[in-house]
Amino acid sequence: MLAACLLLATSCKQKAPANEPVADATVESNTENTTESKVMYTDISLPGPQGQTVKVSDYVGKNKLVMIDFWASWCGPCMGEMPYVVKAYEMFHDKGLEIVGVSLDKDKASWVQAIAQTGQKWPQMSDLKGWNCEGAALYGIQSIPANVLINEQGEIVARDLRGDFLLKEIESRLAAGAVAE
Repeated sequence: MLAACLLLATSCKQKAPANEPVADATVESNTENTTESKVMYTDISLPGPQGQTVKVSDYVGKNKLVMIDFWASWCGPCMGEMPYVVKAYEMFHDKGLEIVGVSLDKDKASWVQAIAQTGQKWPQMSDLKGWNCEGAALYGIQSIPANVLINEQGEIVARDLRGDFLLKEIESRLAAGAVAE
């Protein structure tokens, strides 16, 4: 139990090997650690596992809530959090939740294998650039797992929800009509 708590309390942080540039952390983001109402989401458009284009905008406004889940197959804390994300999808997808996964993987085979092994049935995208992922840069992601919850109006209503709190927050927002605070 203690090990599980420690795993959930940690995250994979961005580290740049000497031979690899890091995505510019100064990229302007309209999501910088805020959940204030009226802060609008930023669209992400990246390749899916089969090479198709996946866009967050294809889901926002068509669902009561959309959660962008930033993760990677090599990230232990992400894999530790994934059962909660899968449970959220199973519990709330039919009630208006969509999840869009944004992977910070570099290896396509590992990414696709992790999707299957963890039971992620939601849309996935990755440019396979690791920490230089364009989608992660748009949201100022510096550690994973990370997520952004967006209401039907496209407003960011929560960030970085984990564990049982993730499930409670989604349930509460769906019950309240997923409106901004």
